[in-house]
Amino acid sequence: MSKVLMKGNEAIGEAAIRAGCKNYFAYPITPQSEVAEYLAKRMPEVDGVFLQGESEVAVGYMIFGAAAAGERVMTTSSSPGVSLMSEAISYISAAQCPAVFVNIMRGGPGLGGILPSQGDYFQATKGGGHGDYHLLVLAPDGVQEAVEMTMKAFTLAEKYRGPVMILGDGLIGQMMEPVEFPDDLKTEPSNKDDWATSGMDTRKSNKRNLVRSLFLDPKELNANNLALKAKYEQMKKEEVLYEGYNTDTDYKVLIVSYGTMSRVCKTSIDMMKQEGIEVGLLRPKSLFPFPEEAIFKAATKESCKSVISIEMSMGQMVEDVERCIKGQKKVDFYGECGGEIPSPEKIIDVIKGLL
Repeated sequence: MSKVLMKGNEAIGEAAIRAGCKNYFAYPITPQSEVAEYLAKRMPEVDGVFLQGESEVAVGYMIFGAAAAGERVMTTSSSPGVSLMSEAISYISAAQCPAVFVNIMRGGPGLGGILPSQGDYFQATKGGGHGDYHLLVLAPDGVQEAVEMTMKAFTLAEKYRGPVMILGDGLIGQMMEPVEFPDDLKTEPSNKDDWATSGMDTRKSNKRNLVRSLFLDPKELNANNLALKAKYEQMKKEEVLYEGYNTDTDYKVLIVSYGTMSRVCKTSIDMMKQEGIEVGLLRPKSLFPFPEEAIFKAATKESCKSVISIEMSMGQMVEDVERCIKGQKKVDFYGECGGEIPSPEKIIDVIKGLL
């Protein structure tokens, strides 16, 4: 299929439709409102449902309802909106229902600003709401990867019967790039008759399916948490994604960066290479599960003298990088989070400072 020039937000909406999503509920918030604008037009064309909720709180529970019925469902939002959905996300996780959430991050905390940020890393990877749960979190570095990850997210949500989050930023949502929609990522929904509240007549069954997150018996609650934990451990074995860039050289510094920021780092690495300075990059594509072994291996390479986490935040992923390296190498941090993306020249200055 030929490539099409699309804005990131619109491409995410189209990717969801091509993945078989017919249910989209959302509340407008910049810098992702174009997803809702696009799907408000497209969903009726494919016999789908678009509904703008009265708030992000309401949207979270609309997602819960559709997910509990076994429908492919998605919402998109931005940082404060996801905060308002956090309770529903915790419920959806506990009730083991598949759903896809897209967060096109803006600056924070509070209302912050509408320009790109990566300040929601903790919110996405450490749960965000109450209780012992995780989201499977994928972090694209551009529009093409946002398309592929959005399509893949529905399959992963059904595989693990839980919410999957696409964690992008304002630049990915607003930029335009050529994209291709791969047919091989479109899959049929998995069998939901064993658990979904889709109606006994629909399933031709005499068995009621009960979807719940309330377990008053402590043994039942503990058992449900153990079941969730087992799924997260399975994710760590099967769903780790990352990219190495210039890691086949004798690099002196290893950068760990993700999303839009990693693209700037790649440009910096190419520019430093022309000066004879070798720097490697390890880009996590899955933030949970985190590529722990890959980072440890890259950081403990004999030529590597130091590691730096570069983020559009005040320092969040750096804690996971430090945890992975286990004190074997010094870990530095550089970040900005006002909405201005550090230039390649700025990153080069930071790296040369380490050297």
